[in-house]
Amino acid sequence: MGLGASLYAGISGLTVHSERMTVIGNNLANVNTTGFKGTRMHFEDLLSQDFATVNGVGQVGRGVRVSSVYSDFGQGAFEASTESTDMAISGDGFFVVSPVGEDDSYYTRAGNFRFDNDGYLVDPHGYALQGWAVEQSSTTVSTTSTSSGSTSSSTRIIGTPTDIRLENFQSSPNATSNVSIVTNLDPSSSDNSTSSTSPYFAMFENWNGSEDTPLAPTLYGYSTTMKVYDDIGTGHDLTVYFDKVTMSNAGGDTVWEYMVTVDPTADQRMLSGADGNLTTVGQGLTSAAGVLMIGTLTFTSGQLSGMSAFTLKSNGGASGGPKDLDNWSLADFSTTGYPVMTANFLGEENASTAEAANASPIQIDFGISNEDLSSNGTGSTTKGWSSNLGTLPTTAGAAQLLYTSNSGWLPSFKDPAISALATQSYDTGGSSTLFQSQDGYSAGILQNISISREGVLTGHYSNGQVLELYAVTLATFTNEHGLWREGGNLFSETKDSGPALTGQAGSAGKGTIDGNALEMSNVDMATEFVRMITTQRGFQANTKMITTTDSMLGEVIAMKR
Repeated sequence: MGLGASLYAGISGLTVHSERMTVIGNNLANVNTTGFKGTRMHFEDLLSQDFATVNGVGQVGRGVRVSSVYSDFGQGAFEASTESTDMAISGDGFFVVSPVGEDDSYYTRAGNFRFDNDGYLVDPHGYALQGWAVEQSSTTVSTTSTSSGSTSSSTRIIGTPTDIRLENFQSSPNATSNVSIVTNLDPSSSDNSTSSTSPYFAMFENWNGSEDTPLAPTLYGYSTTMKVYDDIGTGHDLTVYFDKVTMSNAGGDTVWEYMVTVDPTADQRMLSGADGNLTTVGQGLTSAAGVLMIGTLTFTSGQLSGMSAFTLKSNGGASGGPKDLDNWSLADFSTTGYPVMTANFLGEENASTAEAANASPIQIDFGISNEDLSSNGTGSTTKGWSSNLGTLPTTAGAAQLLYTSNSGWLPSFKDPAISALATQSYDTGGSSTLFQSQDGYSAGILQNISISREGVLTGHYSNGQVLELYAVTLATFTNEHGLWREGGNLFSETKDSGPALTGQAGSAGKGTIDGNALEMSNVDMATEFVRMITTQRGFQANTKMITTTDSMLGEVIAMKR
């Protein structure tokens, strides 16, 4: 009984050490496998048998068996990659992949992903990487009566994790909704356009949108041009003309008139005519074609202190025509306090004034905004506007007061706020453009992909746009050692592991993502070789025990002779 039991104890030792060598061999075989996590085998003794001793009952062990095989989820080293879609997780967490069109989910630390011919971002098995879509949520440019267009946008993660797929490798165009222009206007400049009846609109009087050259170079002091875009991504030149206004009673302030224009042939506004029908203002058909906004800038000691802005009324084609100043009214404001205008580049219906339902308003930022958009009691057309002498007289409209009086009265913002970078009028040797920008762009082609540490997949397009597309999903588990190895660097969840806890990279416990990198195997060869030596010696010891026991059995058999 005793010698036979010792043989089986030795056999159990040979068995478990053989299995341990298999584990070590598998670790070494995967020493260069991307994202591989090594395993370690643990032993435990078998149930011991009671044995009578002089001190009572003792116990004699009967061998060894495998207790557990645990994975080592320690961090592996990173290796640089030239592929922008290669990713490595720093910290805990697993990438989530799923066969396209199926609900099964697998988890992996191997981040070698590529786009397939259908646009899916897949692993080497063709399983699609999971992520959240990123929505571009935008605020509206609102006039006093409606909302339309868009300004700056923010992003948010929406929905549930889905296959990361780029179905369209193009960036859609975006219409310009915000124009910022900061200039320095030379205070020594002369008054090039003059008018005895409308001194603040002299350039507008000299403008003729039906001519090849709407405004002669000798009729303005300075101009600056930039490219703006319509809803289909077509670019248009937007030019702002400036001219100093010479007034004997300006009260020490300096006033410049300005005029925001586009190519008269690109202006496709249509407004109500005298007969109630729509009349085309632009396309070079009227003298006012191309003029989107007119107004004044007031400077005190060279600093911008006030602004007025006028746009065509919805009935701008009525009696007197669009060149008649009676058909121009104080501009509406955007929600951020800037005056707005519209060009209707595409000739859309009900889109020719800023308050129209289908309009794409453009706000003009010279460095001054209005923080009080409330009505001053004279009607909705003067909402947010006031006179520099106080409340506007009720006996005269704001526009009429402005261009028929030589008193210097100018409507301005009720509560102007001057930004640190604003249009100015200092003697610097001439007029110049200090800064200009706009938020529109044409369609673009995807040129590159980048991954942020938060796992946000961003597209870089030929039109200069950088758009966030997806946020990669990472998963953690209450007991990651309970995951089931599926082969191919894949794990699946089990009852022991618990359900996957998904979240975005950088959130609590999820780790971060490094782009252009791959996590290497965490197998340490030196450690594995030491384990191999101890396993080999353990195996040898058990073989010696078996041969020794065999020799003892031989002696027992020899006793019969």
